[in-house]
Amino acid sequence: MNTQPVEILLVEDNEDDILLEQEAIADAKLLNLMHVVRDGEEALTYVRRQGEYQNAQVPGLILLDINMPRKNGFEVLNELKADPALMHIPVVMLTTSDSEADIVKSYAKGACSYITKPMDFDKFREVAKQFALYWALVARIPSHAR
Repeated sequence: MNTQPVEILLVEDNEDDILLEQEAIADAKLLNLMHVVRDGEEALTYVRRQGEYQNAQVPGLILLDINMPRKNGFEVLNELKADPALMHIPVVMLTTSDSEADIVKSYAKGACSYITKPMDFDKFREVAKQFALYWALVARIPSHAR
């Protein structure tokens, strides 16, 4: 069980989804810290601790949408898994796509999980809450990623 807060980086460009995911984490009453960036380029700047993010903590978990401006989720995933300093960070694809090709591609590129966002608000909230509980209470991450 994780006993310390996990830094979560949410990479999402849809404002409604951002609010919902933040609420779900709060509803789960966990001590996770969530930071939000809105496109793939900003995500890479954040994890590399460049520019305005030079004092940011390296996240212990990245929730990554596929369809985003500037760099899509697959491009971000490629860069993360190719960088020895960042490849240890667990990446969960959190997307509206239920395409089998996207699922296969995500795992092939190194994602540790793939979650399709339900279109129904209440179902989405429940999926996000259950995931947050799983991540905080069941999953194990490297101690240097907390």
